[in-house]
Amino acid sequence: MPRRPIDIATPDLSGRRAVVTGASDGMGVQLATRLAAAGAEVVMPVRNQRKGEAAIARIRQATPTAKVSLRELDLSSLSSVAALGRTLTDEGLPIHFLINNAGVMTPPDRQTTADGFELQFGTNHLGHFALVAQVLPLLRAGGARVTSQSSVAARRGAINWDDLNWERSYDGMKAYRQSKIAFGLFGLELDRRSRASGWGITSNVSHPGVAPTSLLAARPEVGRSSDTAAYRVINALSRRGLLLGTPRTAMLPALYAATSPDAGGELFYGPQGPGGLGGAPGQQTLYRPLRSAQEATRIWQVSEELTHVRFPGS
Repeated sequence: MPRRPIDIATPDLSGRRAVVTGASDGMGVQLATRLAAAGAEVVMPVRNQRKGEAAIARIRQATPTAKVSLRELDLSSLSSVAALGRTLTDEGLPIHFLINNAGVMTPPDRQTTADGFELQFGTNHLGHFALVAQVLPLLRAGGARVTSQSSVAARRGAINWDDLNWERSYDGMKAYRQSKIAFGLFGLELDRRSRASGWGITSNVSHPGVAPTSLLAARPEVGRSSDTAAYRVINALSRRGLLLGTPRTAMLPALYAATSPDAGGELFYGPQGPGGLGGAPGQQTLYRPLRSAQEATRIWQVSEELTHVRFPGS
């Protein structure tokens, strides 16, 4: 008997503006497609314009009336993040949904961003942290919901406080876990600060489970010339419907966290199947590394210092 497709209903988003990072492929383009189909105007900040244009063509093929457009963004460059912030500010339109979805995973060798940060920490966490700060007035104007994409990798590991940029001893997976723990802590702290300061923003955190996306595929830009063994195994299991998700189902927790009337702030959403690896989306218990409000405050303060951005009241 064929399995029943996993899906969720999306409310009417007409008249709403959504910004989705990492929307040129994988889960990101799936998210953008669903948001556009629900009537949202979707802004897709991308690093690779060719991939972005192909993604827009794909979205318009599914929804000919889709309101989608590209902006330039390289999350590994704080100057690029600031430029996008200025562009969106100049456009002057409220942002109602921000899905911080883009990321990089386990380059085989340590790499750094344009600003000298370890690539995963700088891209996955610091770039998004700075982006939220840059567009905070637009988020406030839209009473936005901000959803930040963490990872099952964040269920264990820790922040390497003594060597945040892994200069002394690089471990790609440990550095990836750190970036996703830091980012998850930020997403939860954003909601607490919004409530305390009256920003009117709701912020939550999601994770996609495990699915065959481009994170572990060949990515020459991060020094990976071929698909990893893990990617090949994940792809095989996903095709057979065993435990894991697909790029379409893996985006559902973020879509639910961002758009569902039942989703709330300072909460964590992910797949509900065994081990949280696949299945229908729903609320999950916070991973242990994401539970400390003190760690969240600390990473917030450090991130402001490193990115040279400030949130109101900091």
